[in-house]
Amino acid sequence: MGMNNSNDLPSVLPIFALPGALMLPRAPLPLHIFEPRYLQMVEDCMKTPERLIVMAQPRGGAAGDRLNAIGCAGRLTSFSETEDGRYMITLTGISRCRIGEEVSGFAPYRRATLEWTDFERDLGPAEHDAGLDRDAFLKVLRRYFADEELDVDWNSLAAASDEALINSVSMLCPFEPEDKQALLEAPSLTTRRETLVTLMEFA
Repeated sequence: MGMNNSNDLPSVLPIFALPGALMLPRAPLPLHIFEPRYLQMVEDCMKTPERLIVMAQPRGGAAGDRLNAIGCAGRLTSFSETEDGRYMITLTGISRCRIGEEVSGFAPYRRATLEWTDFERDLGPAEHDAGLDRDAFLKVLRRYFADEELDVDWNSLAAASDEALINSVSMLCPFEPEDKQALLEAPSLTTRRETLVTLMEFA
């Protein structure tokens, strides 16, 4: 089902509040689901035509009850169940959204009203980053990944499109939740790359 404009998107969706988790448009996010309320969320999500869940970070880390104002909705694109009843799922980012009032109801998980209008660009084609110097960017990446002792498939990163490269690195890196939020809220791919380079150099 194609989502061509934000009018096609639901005005209320389930919210998966997870500190440090970043999902970006057109990027896949693998998740391991084991908490009963989130197992229920996934089951309910699969019964809807859109199969959408919003990933959002709580303000103030795991203890924070309030959500950041901006999250990202993803479609459930793969699902498998383990023998002991946990789910391995992949959400693929569709569009960022502004999170409004929480909606109370019988569901054991959080739901909220959503506003999509500021993020029409997310529903369009992949973005390009005209200012990207790949060699310089990969050099910063190699240094950062070596310092953090992170394993990464360099061949697939080098072959990735601008957007896939910048977004997958943004999602991979173990930054603080507020830094992840800054990457999510970057207005363009170029701004996201600049933020990413600053964070890696600072680290």
